[in-house]
Amino acid sequence: MNTSKMLLATAAIGAMAVAAVPAEASAKAKAKAVSGQSSEIEALKAQIEALKARLDAQDAASAQAQAAAQQTAAQAQAAQAAAEAAQASAADVKKTADKAAKDSSSLAKLVEGVKDTKISGRMYFNISQETEKSNNTKRVDGAGFAIKRFYIGIDHKFSPIFAGNVTMDIDNVVGNNNNNLVGKGFYVKKAYLQAKFRPELMVRLGAADTPWVPYAEGIYGYRHLEKVIADLNGFGTSADWGVHVMGDLAGGLVSYQISAVDGAGYRNPKFSQTVDLEGRVSVNYKGFNAAIGGYTGKLGNDTLGAVPLRTANRFNALLAYKGKISDIDFTLGGEYFTAKNWKTPSKLIANNETKAEGYSLFASASPIKQWSVFGRYDHIKPDKKLTPLRKGEYFNAGVQYSPAKIVDLALVYKHYTGDNGFTGGDLKTASVNNVNTISARDEFGLFGQFRW
Repeated sequence: MNTSKMLLATAAIGAMAVAAVPAEASAKAKAKAVSGQSSEIEALKAQIEALKARLDAQDAASAQAQAAAQQTAAQAQAAQAAAEAAQASAADVKKTADKAAKDSSSLAKLVEGVKDTKISGRMYFNISQETEKSNNTKRVDGAGFAIKRFYIGIDHKFSPIFAGNVTMDIDNVVGNNNNNLVGKGFYVKKAYLQAKFRPELMVRLGAADTPWVPYAEGIYGYRHLEKVIADLNGFGTSADWGVHVMGDLAGGLVSYQISAVDGAGYRNPKFSQTVDLEGRVSVNYKGFNAAIGGYTGKLGNDTLGAVPLRTANRFNALLAYKGKISDIDFTLGGEYFTAKNWKTPSKLIANNETKAEGYSLFASASPIKQWSVFGRYDHIKPDKKLTPLRKGEYFNAGVQYSPAKIVDLALVYKHYTGDNGFTGGDLKTASVNNVNTISARDEFGLFGQFRW
């Protein structure tokens, strides 16, 4: 019994165990199912979060791309503005550059023109006291400052061959105020076109230096004190209108000049029926200078309807040494001239020929640098045939200081004497008709020149 009961109890327990196994398995299955669903939900959530994060990333990238696009657009606009500005600036730069190039070209032409153009000047002046007497009667007595000459010159070189010159001459003029000086006259002294084909041949057309007077002035060296003898006494002029041919031969050993001129001087250009001729040939050898010259013509007076006049002739000669003696600059020389019919004698009057003659001796030395001493003596007979007693004399002496190459200052004494009515040089008061007149003029003062 007890055994049966035990078996029945065991069987009952076994049946319950069997019945309990499916129930436990079912619960486990359900739990597993629930757990699987939960995992799927978590996975889905994770996917959703990932998608959300991806969407957020895409939104951020889109925003970043949009910002970059906006920045790029702004940069493009800025670049376009910069390009437009650069283009405008380039146009302005080109315009400015073109203007600068044009201005530079104009400036270059101006500089080139200035380089080939030279402006020069020279002034003769004096501060002096003068006295003049006629037959011991004082006619002039005074002192003051005077400008004897002021030249302004412009030289321009057009090419290696062609050049031009214009030189203005400022000088005293005499007006109608009782024959007193009323001011300064402004004259054209030189105005010519020059063609220098070679050293042996140069041609000037216009008003230019005459062959003799400027040459003699260059040898003398003290034009600022006084003119040379022919020019001083009215038997020559320093410039005239015409055609001038000149040149240097044998390397400068020989020089020449031939001029066909109007004959009335640079202040009075004239058209006349004949042309005057003047010429010079000179030699310069180791400081020794020798020259001869001549003039022939009507002096501009051979005009239509004028009284027939004799032909004026002049002969000039010069001999000088201009160099160094024992390292001292030294000049010693003399000039001679003779002239016929120079004061326009008429052909209608018999035995009306005139003959003038004169000579000048000059010397200077520079024993000390910048200092020199000088002296000169002139003697002239203006008409040996018609008025043989008439004569004139002139001399000067002094010392000169040259503080600069372009400045000369000389303390000078001058003396003029005119016998029997002679009024040459600076003599003003002698009567031409009074053969017994003796005139004397003394002047002392500071004479000088500056030039550039």
